[in-house]
Amino acid sequence: MKVGTSLTALIAAAAMGGAMQGLAPRAHAAPAPEVEYVYDVMVRRHYNFSNPDEAINYGHEICDKVSRGEGYAQVMGEVKGDVVPNDEFAANYLVSYAVNLLCPAQIWQLRNSAAHYQPPPDEDADTASIPTRRKY
Repeated sequence: MKVGTSLTALIAAAAMGGAMQGLAPRAHAAPAPEVEYVYDVMVRRHYNFSNPDEAINYGHEICDKVSRGEGYAQVMGEVKGDVVPNDEFAANYLVSYAVNLLCPAQIWQLRNSAAHYQPPPDEDADTASIPTRRKY
């Protein structure tokens, strides 16, 4: 009979432990914005920054341009002139991640300036990634 009581107590304790675990909040960690930005632009996408500091500084330059009120089309044009790859997708990726991670308070300003943006009609996919003058 003692075995049955002990087994019942063990099952009840396990059930209580499982129930208590369900009540505990789960921990969710996120990397620092600079770490995530560097990963996004130097690992996931291979922009030609020579080191992480250069990538972060360039991201802050993008934020400064948006903060000063430069329009999305102007920022995109400057980014395409500065980095490789320099096609429309790559420039948009860099601008979007810089603002989203490094200066999130500027997201709405960027979005509002991009509301009616149309890529330049003269952009040719065959020449989009041929560097001319590059800052990075």
